[in-house]
Amino acid sequence: MAALDWLDWLTRAVGILAALGAVQAAQGLSTCRFAQQYTTTSILRNPDAFERDLLHWEGMFHQDNVSYNAFNGMTYDGTLLNPVTGIHDERGIHTFSAASKESLHFMLLAHVVEGHPGAVRWILANDGGGSDTEKARKLAIGLLEQKWTTYQEFNATYPGFGGFLPWFANSGMTPLAPTWDWNNRVPALDNGENIWSIYAVIEALESTGRRDYKVLAKKWEEYLNYLKQTAQRIFYRGSDKICAVTDLANQSLPIDHPAQTYVCEGLNSSGNPYINDPYEGQQFMFYLYLFGDLSQTEKDALLAFKRPQLVSVDWSYPGYKSITVQKGFWFSAHENWGWMQLPYTDIPLMKDLFENMERVRTCNSRATKNPGMFASVNNSTDVNGEIIGYISNAGIPQIANQTIQELDVITPYSTMNTMLVNKPVGLAWWHNMAIAKRMQSPYGSSESTRIDGTATSAFVSWDSKMTTVNGLLGGVTSLVRTRMQRERVYDEFIRIVKKEYEIVFGSNPLKGRDVPYCLPSVLVPDMGLVDFTSCYAS
Repeated sequence: MAALDWLDWLTRAVGILAALGAVQAAQGLSTCRFAQQYTTTSILRNPDAFERDLLHWEGMFHQDNVSYNAFNGMTYDGTLLNPVTGIHDERGIHTFSAASKESLHFMLLAHVVEGHPGAVRWILANDGGGSDTEKARKLAIGLLEQKWTTYQEFNATYPGFGGFLPWFANSGMTPLAPTWDWNNRVPALDNGENIWSIYAVIEALESTGRRDYKVLAKKWEEYLNYLKQTAQRIFYRGSDKICAVTDLANQSLPIDHPAQTYVCEGLNSSGNPYINDPYEGQQFMFYLYLFGDLSQTEKDALLAFKRPQLVSVDWSYPGYKSITVQKGFWFSAHENWGWMQLPYTDIPLMKDLFENMERVRTCNSRATKNPGMFASVNNSTDVNGEIIGYISNAGIPQIANQTIQELDVITPYSTMNTMLVNKPVGLAWWHNMAIAKRMQSPYGSSESTRIDGTATSAFVSWDSKMTTVNGLLGGVTSLVRTRMQRERVYDEFIRIVKKEYEIVFGSNPLKGRDVPYCLPSVLVPDMGLVDFTSCYAS
């Protein structure tokens, strides 16, 4: 790094540290390195105090030119941090994003609108802190208004996407556009995640009873209604096929233009071009099933096509009871995103199954003397502060379809589902990873750490941070449930989920329901890494 660049970084760091110190002193807040002020025992005894600190510091990620663009309200993927100071620089922003990151943002904004105290604390963290619900709602409404305008402008410019989002480029006042590698391409999975988050936002807005909020809800409802009209044309390919990624003839042409075509990407290759998984792909499938104007024959075919991928498997390890779970792809925590959105756990079998998956996730790490848990995540950063690569294949091979995995990097967001089933245990595991060297910055937790303590990722992102916060806040299933009931699709959702899962898991109690969740027993070793200078224990 050039001398002037280094001086600029240092000057920024000193200024930010001074500002943070003033805020902390005024509000009696913990430092950003708060994990070192707690132990597993203290968290289990009083999880609320630790949760408050976590929400505040994760909220510091939610600021302009770190996680989103204040001009248009749209998310960024995340941002690199200076490997010494831990302070972000605009040159390190990942100015691209996707509907999946938008999904996480919408869920959090839904919580703010409904007045969830934790969400209020989160969004106000970078705006003076506090617990003023109306101030928090004003911030959330402003972002939802900005997003709506941006979505409308994008659809007007690129009508070929039919309202859905490709991965997009997003910087300053420059209009939103597909990233270079997503021109004329659009994914179903990410958009499925985003659809249900917006669905929750609409319910949160309407439930306030405020006329102006209902007007905004109506705008977003019209957006989802448009997606209902275009989903079949863009993604549906016959009696049982949904494109995982669709290739367009021309993103600038309307969907009904004679020259416009839609083809499943990879149709002529050896791979599977369709969504047929029982993981994150289900969100889009269920939206199409419930709202896509399909015949019953077509709906049944959708379910039948993915049915072979839903498999029951028992996890076992010497000294532990067997536990029945749903076989994962990698068994990455990321795969259960939909459990934060759809009311699966209203079904007793599904509740038991979800809890069992977290019993296995926590107990597998304890049994293998792992200081953390696994999820698909960005790898460590190198000596130049650049990300080494992305690790998709991280989970538990014994209970996964894909058994060749990279199991040397752990991430705090692997707790996202644990937070939903047992918050104190989830917080304990999050703490056990965040306490490692260089795993906290002024923007909350870092992306990941190597198990052996030799490197971390000087990067912060939506996927590795706001998944955790959404899990901590309980997901948006309560909002989605209420709206499903209002729209008279809830009973059908429950019926088909219960039927499909009972085919595989039966109606008898699952093995391992009596196994307690496991707590961490080892720490990431201290191999000489030094905490960020902006965030160290005093």
